[in-house]
Amino acid sequence: MESLTKELIQELLSADQAPCLSLYMPTHRTHPENLQDSIRFKNLTKQLEESLLLKYSAAEVKKQLEPFETLGNNETFWNHTSEGLAVFSANELFKVVGLKEPVDELAMVADSFHTKPLRKYLQSVDRYYLLGLSLNEFRLFEGNRHSLVQVEMADDSPKEIEEALVDESAEKHSNLASFGGHGSNKDEAGNEAEQFFRTVADHIYENYSKPTGWPLILAALPEHHSLFQKVNKNPLLLSESLSINPTSVSTDKLKTMAWEIMEPEYLLKLDRTVSKYEQAKANGKGSDDYKEVASAAVEGRIDTLIIEADRMIAVRITNLVTGNTQNKDLQNPKVDDLLDDMGELVAKMGGQVIVLPPEKMPSETGLAAIYRY
Repeated sequence: MESLTKELIQELLSADQAPCLSLYMPTHRTHPENLQDSIRFKNLTKQLEESLLLKYSAAEVKKQLEPFETLGNNETFWNHTSEGLAVFSANELFKVVGLKEPVDELAMVADSFHTKPLRKYLQSVDRYYLLGLSLNEFRLFEGNRHSLVQVEMADDSPKEIEEALVDESAEKHSNLASFGGHGSNKDEAGNEAEQFFRTVADHIYENYSKPTGWPLILAALPEHHSLFQKVNKNPLLLSESLSINPTSVSTDKLKTMAWEIMEPEYLLKLDRTVSKYEQAKANGKGSDDYKEVASAAVEGRIDTLIIEADRMIAVRITNLVTGNTQNKDLQNPKVDDLLDDMGELVAKMGGQVIVLPPEKMPSETGLAAIYRY
């Protein structure tokens, strides 16, 4: 199972070999709830089959569905799922992505992958990381308005950090446990703490903050904040932080405290985005008419596209030169959601795509665009 990154989305967007099969579903971590997951997966695979048969031969359909059938029968896999799952398949490509939040069920065949739920997950303006830090250990969480989940580090992450620290002080220490103050004097202990904080800060930035663009909140005892700020080079670290021992409170309490910091940031981002759109529309440089926006998208004129989460518009862009559109059936194996297609176009041409909940949208049409010119 792969982790969700911006690079993965770009890889999916670059696939140009139809048919492209996209499957989304909620999953469960624990027994007995997870017993139903493989059954639901097989039902969604059946929906993919029905759509494929509208255009492709039985032999081709069987070939396209083989990796899905293999995954559906993998009992070990279904015993180690999280809250959500996304699967993408095309010729020479099969991606299984674990999600830390439930997603609505969807089985779609089209001439491109359906990636809007992934962009919603990665680019939603309420996303953040929380770093729980002490002198000899750290934990990383990812959160939003509704949840806070500890990140499962890659198997080699602690090893990489331990090796960096051992290299720094090989004659004195052999593992991370030594960073609890066993140095011969106060200066040595301070140097060890500084090196540990610097290594953690760099690791979090390179592997988490930089790929996602999410802000970072520090949770640590008051005496550790200034040292971490000193060694940190992560521009996404928020100035406001939590002055607590992160291991002394529950995850639910951490979530509540972190959102008190994040909510003003979230609302400010929403207000700025909506105000920017309204000003652009008033100046003739913005629109919420999907036909106008489609034309602007194929011309590369869109700076920012705001699309409504979970809404689907059964319209296809029929001409990538003029942006002409036509109402279609989403069951058609060549048709994806219009909002998803336009999001792909804008992203490929260097524009920003923002996914908002319905109540925060600045329009009633499901989309709003800010033009470059």
